[in-house]
Amino acid sequence: MPGLADSNPALPESQEKKPLKPCCACPETKKARDACIIEEGEEHCGHVIEAHKECMRALGFKI
Repeated sequence: MPGLADSNPALPESQEKKPLKPCCACPETKKARDACIIEEGEEHCGHVIEAHKECMRALGFKI
């Protein structure tokens, strides 16, 4: 029967991937945030901290 092979398709690619972990999300903004905090101190890095939060929110994390 020609339709039998299609009756049990493989999982879509999106279901095969593991969900993104917060520690691995937004590596560019995370690196900039961490470097700023180390060099300048947290009180001077509000702009990069907010940029990282916005990136995380855009990926669906509740920050």
